[in-house]
Amino acid sequence: MGGMLAGTRVAMLGGDAREVILLEELLRQGAEVRVAGLGDLPEREGCTSYEDPLAAVQGARVIILPVPGVNTKGMIHAPRARQPLYFTREVAGAIPAGTPVLVGVARAYLKDMAAERGWQLVETAEMDEMAILNSIPTAEGAIMLAMQELPITLHGSEAFVLGLGRTGFTLARMLAGVGARVTVIDRGAADRARAYAEGWPAFTFTELAAIVGQADVIFNTVPAPVLTEALLARTKPGVLIIDLASDPGGTDFTAAAALKRRAMLAPGLPGKVAPRTAGQILARLYPTLILKCLERL
Repeated sequence: MGGMLAGTRVAMLGGDAREVILLEELLRQGAEVRVAGLGDLPEREGCTSYEDPLAAVQGARVIILPVPGVNTKGMIHAPRARQPLYFTREVAGAIPAGTPVLVGVARAYLKDMAAERGWQLVETAEMDEMAILNSIPTAEGAIMLAMQELPITLHGSEAFVLGLGRTGFTLARMLAGVGARVTVIDRGAADRARAYAEGWPAFTFTELAAIVGQADVIFNTVPAPVLTEALLARTKPGVLIIDLASDPGGTDFTAAAALKRRAMLAPGLPGKVAPRTAGQILARLYPTLILKCLERL
């Protein structure tokens, strides 16, 4: 079979509906894919399924792990698997130095192994193209959660967006599109200027305490402790906080519970609210990324 990945052996360990769509694209591009922990799949030329990750990685030139990656105990995100899937030291030992290992988010467990073994560890969630594309289903999912949880419409609400990065900008624009009164909080002068150009009031985090009591809903995108107990105490009792930052988020959830503020951690929305779109994003980016990684060998 032809395609840009013809003859390239790829191991896919774990995953969800997103990786199923990625698998289809890899096969279409001619890759030989060895899968572990992706559940029951129809028989396809070029695809071999294994129960054991160790068997799947044998001889693979590229390793693909799920977007959520591997947790601190070595468990691979594999909701479709028949049993828990682990990225053990034995599995790691079967992956040669220099091998590209693609994962959305790499925690210390995987980073330490990669450094020790000399792999090309690529964290795709932080790549600009992927992050910008994923910001669309993330923003839609965040707005869906707000609509479900708020007793008022977003139209006319005071919506605060903390952090005007790739997700924050898309979210702020969508909120403004449904008629919310958007306020942006960002530490960067350039990002605040960009918010001003869009017609959104923008403030620094040091100014947040003085205005946070106005918010009906707060969307946090900053993966740092920005919504502290002191700030939460200044919010109105009916405020809704949706934290989109990677686990553990940027909200003091213990303090929020004590203050009776509704706060939810909602990372990874693309795979939950729009898995097909999220899978298509992987399918769009990964084949070319694999080729680039292999060219470095």
